[in-house]
Amino acid sequence: MKTIRLDGVEACVFDAYGTLFDVSSVARGTEAALGDRAKDVLDLWRAKQLQYTWLRGLAGHHADFWQVTGEALSFALSSFDLDRADLKVQLMACYMSIPAYPEVTETLQRLKAGGMKLAILSNGSPAMLSAAVGHAGLSTFFDAVISVEEVGVFKPHPSVYALPEKHLGVTAEHSCFVSSNGWDAFSAKAFGYRVMWCNRFNQPSERLPSMPDGTMDSLSMLPGIVLPE
Repeated sequence: MKTIRLDGVEACVFDAYGTLFDVSSVARGTEAALGDRAKDVLDLWRAKQLQYTWLRGLAGHHADFWQVTGEALSFALSSFDLDRADLKVQLMACYMSIPAYPEVTETLQRLKAGGMKLAILSNGSPAMLSAAVGHAGLSTFFDAVISVEEVGVFKPHPSVYALPEKHLGVTAEHSCFVSSNGWDAFSAKAFGYRVMWCNRFNQPSERLPSMPDGTMDSLSMLPGIVLPE
């Protein structure tokens, strides 16, 4: 992978789910509950979760991410004749104890020691983010944990990407936005961020405007990219 450096970065802004927090734990919870139906349910659940954020944003019918995630799960379970209240409660609980990826703590420690301001910018509701950050033991690293609930619309609306400057006092051009979701990384770049796409699963590039500045397969690469030599 080609080495890249981003100079003049004063803050790193992270997406949460799939970037800092390992959503495969939700998959493991689904497998335990559903057996051989798990992958089909999980794939449809995730697809509907994203679709509902975008559709609600376009229609102006906002609801927080916990509600949207539950509605997407209900749709997925109903699609496979599995819509049971006990099952929904069990699977939704997976989002409240989601672990961080193995390299996250060390990466954040290095960035913080290098004087970097750190924030999360997520579709997650404040309660979901608080639970995830606390469960993973990451609370001391972040200057701000920002939910889209502040503006009442989901990513990729530009008003969401404007929030970190308000909290950190650092403009987008002096911030590095980090996401494992291609659509999120490309949208942040279009807004004006320096962007590193954490492409953990070697996905193809999106066909969207504004390519990220670079890609990496792990967050452990980030300090060497944004911290002064």
